[in-house]
Amino acid sequence: MMPEITEAELKKQIKSADFQKLYVLYGEEKYLVEYYAGRILAKAGAEGPADFNRQKFDGGETGVDGIAAAVEALPVLARRKCVAVSDLDVPALRAGEANKLGQLLGDLPESCVLVIYLPSIAFDERRDRGWKKFLAQAGKAGATVSLRGRTQAQMEKLLCAGAARRGCALSRQNAARLLGCCGTGMHTALNELNKLCAFTGSGEITAQTVDRLAVRNLEARVFDLSKAVLAGDGDRAYRILGGLFYQNEEPVAVLAVLAGAYLDLYRVRAAVQSGRPATEPAKYFDYRRREFRLTNAERLCGRFSSSMLRESLDALLETDLALKSARGDRRLMLEKLVARLLVLAKGEKDG
Repeated sequence: MMPEITEAELKKQIKSADFQKLYVLYGEEKYLVEYYAGRILAKAGAEGPADFNRQKFDGGETGVDGIAAAVEALPVLARRKCVAVSDLDVPALRAGEANKLGQLLGDLPESCVLVIYLPSIAFDERRDRGWKKFLAQAGKAGATVSLRGRTQAQMEKLLCAGAARRGCALSRQNAARLLGCCGTGMHTALNELNKLCAFTGSGEITAQTVDRLAVRNLEARVFDLSKAVLAGDGDRAYRILGGLFYQNEEPVAVLAVLAGAYLDLYRVRAAVQSGRPATEPAKYFDYRRREFRLTNAERLCGRFSSSMLRESLDALLETDLALKSARGDRRLMLEKLVARLLVLAKGEKDG
């Protein structure tokens, strides 16, 4: 029995080919969930013909009987095979299927490594009773691995090293710039790095290249909106807002990100006024993998008073309530909010 193991322990087991009979891979970093499932499948089923000894199933399309048949079938010209099942929604299984799965996990053959991995399904293992029960059951048969995302600093280092392997140079500053555009999700960030390296060919990936080519996610685009508003640049603010509407971004999602930017400013200002570092809010709020937001807020918050930020947060709250009441033109509500925020920011600058 080996219940929860760390990513480092999983790496060791893959490297030494010292496998458990079962692995359940899940967590917030879906790139790593798929990556390690592929590594186990390739290594545990390396011997013999791939069609027989490395089998993959979609858990949403394959019943437990089909999975069990593959697991229990002997490997061909090898001592071991591997069966990988993606997105098996265990708590959603009917009672009969769930019982069959329990029986399979309780009597897994030595000749097979079963990998259940969840590249699309997300859940909170502390609160979701169904998943919590399954993970406890799986821990008795093998190992469960929760794959967490990388921190901002870890992602910067990863991108710099990845650029070097591709014959390019990426500074930590420009790595942070890239993450500010696309976020810290590994799949998106690495795809963007591949694109920047292909464009650059060799040599330095400049800030200009990042700004020109990197895809900007919703958070980055709304952050640009908040910067334009706080700078009192109404023309730019409405151009960005118009672009968000054109791309059919959900108004409630836009408002949530915009409110987050103002909350960052208020929290950092409160911390600095109390003689604390700008990173202090990370002790009380979830900024894991998003530490750059506090750094960005630190650069801006000194220009604005706490009272102005409070008034802005009141305006954001009022609009949030109006949007969620589903009464009125939601685009007009956001346009009026931006106008109100611009007046508050301009009044602060004029004062």
